[in-house]
Amino acid sequence: MMIKSFYNQILTDHNLRPGNKHDLPEANYVLRGVNPSCGDDITLRLKVEDGVIEDGAYTGDGCAVSQASADIMLDLIIGRPVEEAEALSGLFLKMVRDKVTGEELERLEEAAALQDISHMPARVKCAVLGWHTLDNILADLKALDK
Repeated sequence: MMIKSFYNQILTDHNLRPGNKHDLPEANYVLRGVNPSCGDDITLRLKVEDGVIEDGAYTGDGCAVSQASADIMLDLIIGRPVEEAEALSGLFLKMVRDKVTGEELERLEEAAALQDISHMPARVKCAVLGWHTLDNILADLKALDK
């Protein structure tokens, strides 16, 4: 019970006091993600230099899960190489399909607070919106490198 309330606190904190929800004028990659089934809408902004995500932010509106998940995601990937961010996104998506190991879960840090979302199919789209938007940006980055 204590762990569940700890995870609920993480989600509540990121939803009520998001550290990454703001504009980022120096972003060099910007992409909008929309979940038409529930109205979640975010615009993800990343500043990527020399293969490293130096900064990131998002703006938009949506449910507590979509907003907290985007904020947690940015905390996890800022300062990391693009390849590592891509791997973490893959782990997150694996987690919401309930197929992650304990070691993989640890790598997700606070994002592991969304593990139980796998048991709430209606909320999965909310939780993955920011992550799918990130994946689309990273795919564009890879395409530009070729």
